[in-house]
Amino acid sequence: MARKHPEWKPDLLRKHREEIGLTLEDTGEKLREIAERHGFNIAANFQTIWGHEKGSVYPGPHYRRAYCRLYRRTEAQLGFRKALPGEDAPVEFMPVPASAEQKLPDQAHAVRKALSSIREGTDDVDSEALLNRVVNAWGSAAGSSADGPTMILVGGYAGSGKSEFAKFLGRLTGWPILDKDSITRPLVDQLLVSLGGEAHDRSSKLYLEKVRPFEYRCLVEAAWDNLDCGIPVILDAPFIKEFSQADWMQRLQNRCRSKRVSVANIWVRCDIDSMREYIEFRGAARDAWKMEAWDEYAAGLDLEFRPQGPHFVVDNRLGAAVAMVDEARDVLSGGVL
Repeated sequence: MARKHPEWKPDLLRKHREEIGLTLEDTGEKLREIAERHGFNIAANFQTIWGHEKGSVYPGPHYRRAYCRLYRRTEAQLGFRKALPGEDAPVEFMPVPASAEQKLPDQAHAVRKALSSIREGTDDVDSEALLNRVVNAWGSAAGSSADGPTMILVGGYAGSGKSEFAKFLGRLTGWPILDKDSITRPLVDQLLVSLGGEAHDRSSKLYLEKVRPFEYRCLVEAAWDNLDCGIPVILDAPFIKEFSQADWMQRLQNRCRSKRVSVANIWVRCDIDSMREYIEFRGAARDAWKMEAWDEYAAGLDLEFRPQGPHFVVDNRLGAAVAMVDEARDVLSGGVL
């Protein structure tokens, strides 16, 4: 295990637990409470926690996220990984302040901190304007502004954290989330079978040429049904082919401009190891080929990919952006130790 996670310092978990006076059983109970609030898939018990603290079992992604919420620290501060460049997270033991158990951070501060991971990918976009629009929607019962509705496209490779980020934006704003898989998967699976393919295949020529174009067309047209009624929308899909085509993005910009719709294209950046871990963890049937032919699949990923048009970037390498989302959601839900 040490060879696979050379930066891991499991003893920090025990030190943080003892600092706030929790037993292994207490820790398991609190982790389960956090998991219920956030929808994490864990079943914490004292044996599992003991294994984590002794370094015999490396915590999975949902366990790590739950530990971060329990101890109010980042993964780097808890010794799970090294800090990213510029990340204010020295990997060392830092006692929890005495007031940490009673007082949560300010909600507005936590929300803005999570949204601060949205950075300009090109010079012709304004992250502060987008942040303010999202924050204003969070603080208002109205779904749309006087300037017209907003269309946010959240794209990224499988396992990058795009859906987590899209859901966070949806919770803040109340804007409907149109998830490509939720909208089209049952029909796509049956269509692939009827055409002689396999239900969960997302890599064959049959899917890419005969099915995928209509899948994305349905997604975008569903978005316009809402936008035409003045309802903002958040689209959750990889958008890899679409974002790579300057003409597709220009047509989208033109259509949005003609209908007074503000559009924001967000690319969620992630590292290859984190994507693999999450894809393996979720165990979805549509990911079977990726896991069986991981080297081939990974070789086709461009980690420096950026959309060919106005866009924003969320840096979720090592789960850093999703960790700030978790913190904000915990604050919004009133979570306490």
